[in-house]
Amino acid sequence: MNRPDFSNVRLDLGAIKTLPFILSLGKGGDDHVLSRVVRFFEDKGYRVHGAGDVAPELLAGEGVLGAKAPSAEDEADVALALRVVGELGRLDVGQAAVVVKGYVLAVEAAEGTDAMLGRCAELRAAGRAGKRGRAGVLAKVPKPGQEERVDLPTIGPDTIAKAAEAGLAGIAVAAGRC
Repeated sequence: MNRPDFSNVRLDLGAIKTLPFILSLGKGGDDHVLSRVVRFFEDKGYRVHGAGDVAPELLAGEGVLGAKAPSAEDEADVALALRVVGELGRLDVGQAAVVVKGYVLAVEAAEGTDAMLGRCAELRAAGRAGKRGRAGVLAKVPKPGQEERVDLPTIGPDTIAKAAEAGLAGIAVAAGRC
């Protein structure tokens, strides 16, 4: 999430009244900021709905969504990646991790998933993640306690292409939550 540059913002009376709140949004991770914004609007009487509430067909279903089922090694990589994301999420760091053959290759932070996958492709090209065949997985799931109504983890065509460029065998997401 890009933080706004307040140097070019003009404030009206309503913004001046909420200035302490607005300035407080410069601290903390994305989920901290977004959760506070949601609470701000709910305190004003608004109801906030997530994408899954209004378009549930966009959420990933359970089971294998592609043509290839994960191998036992892939399943082990998924399990480790999910543990990593769970631990990072408690610190409000990121929603994704890449694990290759039991090795944590990358974790998502402020750069975002696609940039993390770009680093993975560079590491693979340098021989740090094997060079032959597809191996490893990207796991992308909500952080523990994440405000999913406004920050639902997403996987789009660019992310899928970048995972393929990184030589990964697959992608794991939280069913009904991504």
